[in-house]
Amino acid sequence: MRINLYQTVQVLSLLLSLRLPLVLAATADEWRGRAIYQIIVDRYALPEGTDPTKCDPGDRTWCGGTWNTVRENLDYIQDAGFTALWISPVSQNFEGPTTPYGDPYHGYWIADATNLNARFGTSDDLKALSDELHRRGMYLMVDVVVNDVMATSTSPDLSTYMFKDKSQYHPYCVIDWSNTTSEERCWMGDTVVPLADINTEDPTVVSAFQNWIQSLVQEYSIDGLRIDAAKHVNIDFWPGFCAAAKVFCIGEVFGSDINESALYQGPNSLDSILHYPMYGALVDAFTIPGLQNMSAVADMIAQSKKKFTDPRLLGNFIENQDIPRWHNLSVDPQSLYNAMVFNFMSDGIPIVYYGQEQGFSGYADPWNREPLWTSGYANTTTYQLMSTLNQFRKFLVSTTEWVNSFMEVLTTTDNGIAILKGDVISIMTNIGSPPKNVSIPVYTPYPASTALINILTCEQWPVGSNGTIEVQYSRGGVPVILIPMDYLPGSGLCGTTSPAQGSSQYTSGVQTTHRDMTGSRGIVLSLVVGLLLFFGL
Repeated sequence: MRINLYQTVQVLSLLLSLRLPLVLAATADEWRGRAIYQIIVDRYALPEGTDPTKCDPGDRTWCGGTWNTVRENLDYIQDAGFTALWISPVSQNFEGPTTPYGDPYHGYWIADATNLNARFGTSDDLKALSDELHRRGMYLMVDVVVNDVMATSTSPDLSTYMFKDKSQYHPYCVIDWSNTTSEERCWMGDTVVPLADINTEDPTVVSAFQNWIQSLVQEYSIDGLRIDAAKHVNIDFWPGFCAAAKVFCIGEVFGSDINESALYQGPNSLDSILHYPMYGALVDAFTIPGLQNMSAVADMIAQSKKKFTDPRLLGNFIENQDIPRWHNLSVDPQSLYNAMVFNFMSDGIPIVYYGQEQGFSGYADPWNREPLWTSGYANTTTYQLMSTLNQFRKFLVSTTEWVNSFMEVLTTTDNGIAILKGDVISIMTNIGSPPKNVSIPVYTPYPASTALINILTCEQWPVGSNGTIEVQYSRGGVPVILIPMDYLPGSGLCGTTSPAQGSSQYTSGVQTTHRDMTGSRGIVLSLVVGLLLFFGL
């Protein structure tokens, strides 16, 4: 067959001139081993020279954080071992007079999703943040709002919105929280700041949203999406939306009902959701004062295995922008440490809301949206704990099948719970900091005399007869994480050596479309050279 070499080279030259992107989607499996740090962009870091004392959460207005200030202060997040950053929404918000509920500093009062929020920077600024995260081997997760737009009346002027036709919105109605259809079609907010509910059954809306999210993900090399108010959108909207995005989708399904929550994970809905039912169980089990109901966690583990498509992909958290800070609910620091160990060492993806590591204690919106800079980004005990947890978890993810295994409950008592995931045994307690004359016996799968090591203290724990160990709390209710000593080398923990530099680095799931695509250009150039050599030219 005769090949027109001139035409071939012309086509390849055109490809080079277009600088076509090479996009590789970040899948659910690629997110499974990640650890996520969540921020509100406005509250993470200030531009240099800004007065750090001028941010009162009660004022409900902007404090000055931007995409650039986030990028300039990523060391704090990376040094704690996080491999992904979840940022608040990037779309244009309401622009107008301050409302009785303040200004949209948080990013969730969407006006036109297709435009960026100029308060946080330019398109180039967001691209630079994405680039820097990927250079560090970290993923970018962006919060998106599909359910609604912010209004100042129940008959808003639609001209400033992405959707400008009245038929593209559901008629105003007050939500009946006992009716799923009402939750999906009626308006959130209230008559002071109503959130006009978008008609996501309308084919024009569906198509426009799919085109928008595909463009947003590609333009800014986004690796994953957190979807606000996911249960307030008809569930059949999500498969097409996430397929268009071609990245991992985790949705907010606010509420403790596991039967309702489980509907939103699977091929006919989303990859994952934030595990609110487990959050409720952790509050019941660990907060001091509190119910101290440890069986709630064991029960939720069992239900999650039965009802969710894959509990290993669910988002584990104990704080976010919509719920009270843990320190507001629980006065004892050990209750926080034990709950954190559960979230990092159990099935699911650990998520830490900024300031959790600094002991912030705001009750709810707006008090749980404090500026992080007032902490001085201190190297607190909690910061050190999450750094160790991240280091250990990354070691397990990169060297074993731990992340793909399902956890098992070994023991549950009134005072504690022990779980096994992979080769790791984690024992959590709710007794708090004061010493207590109690112990938790744990039957392990290991033979007698196996040498285990607690990676949090580096103490050795020999296994007794019948594979038993016993955790005593004469020094207070500290969490314990055990692994056979022979398995720890290479982790860098407890005096062991670290892996060779770069061997545990993650690569971004999406290559940027805005960077100089030297990799793809190199491939095409090699192809051109190969063709020339083949034809002897």
